[in-house]
Amino acid sequence: MVEKSTGRSNADDEIENGHNDVLMVGSVEKAFRILSAFTNGKTSFSLTEFTTAVGMNKSAVQRFTHTLERLGYLVKDPATKRYQLSVRMLELAAAYVSSNTLINRVMPYLMHLNKTTDETVSLSVLDGDSIVFVSRFLSRNVLHTDVVNGKRLPAYCTAPGRAMLSALPRSQAMAILEGSERRQFTPATIFEIGALIDELDAAVSRGFATAASEIYLGDISIASPILDHEGHPIGAINIAVPEARYSRDQAVAKFGPLVAAAARSSSLNG
Repeated sequence: MVEKSTGRSNADDEIENGHNDVLMVGSVEKAFRILSAFTNGKTSFSLTEFTTAVGMNKSAVQRFTHTLERLGYLVKDPATKRYQLSVRMLELAAAYVSSNTLINRVMPYLMHLNKTTDETVSLSVLDGDSIVFVSRFLSRNVLHTDVVNGKRLPAYCTAPGRAMLSALPRSQAMAILEGSERRQFTPATIFEIGALIDELDAAVSRGFATAASEIYLGDISIASPILDHEGHPIGAINIAVPEARYSRDQAVAKFGPLVAAAARSSSLNG
């Protein structure tokens, strides 16, 4: 099947996909659109499902999936004709982890905090209006959640997100909060702007932010921001404990100072 010409040049497509960025290569963007389709939790795609998920016609999807398969980033089931991510994607993830200076600097503090508390300890970074977990050390008492390295969650209703937002200039934090798609994941989710501002103010005052059962029921999370040389947040350390073993006040009293101390030690401005 041959894709019909629209009379548009490759440059036209590249400018459109790049929002008038003349250096943007549209074909690269489309290839990553295919790979990014897997971030919504779906584990495999047919060609038809890809067309719906990424907004491209079947002919284009077929070319991009074939190329990504030949390069080793997708695998195709010969029986079902469905595509999955390949193990080669882990090479990129491993390269990120091994080369990331923040992860390498914070790793000893994460390991120490995990060992001394026997609780789940994580490092996350802010990406737009979301946080992304980049390193985790689990506890024997870990809750059964789907949080793994690479997991993306909203910043407004997570302790790491609030910790990093609290360290931003308030106007920047407000822009992120107001631009977020805020909703209630659980009855405990704080999502109204006024209440979120109160949470940020509390985080500034205490040196750490909290969230309890706001995405995962039974989870208490405490986080503190890691700052760069100029005092801007570049990450957050958090500890997560189950409500079955601690009340919120008990968790804050026991773990808040430890998390704040680990974040201060990991920061570059002290």
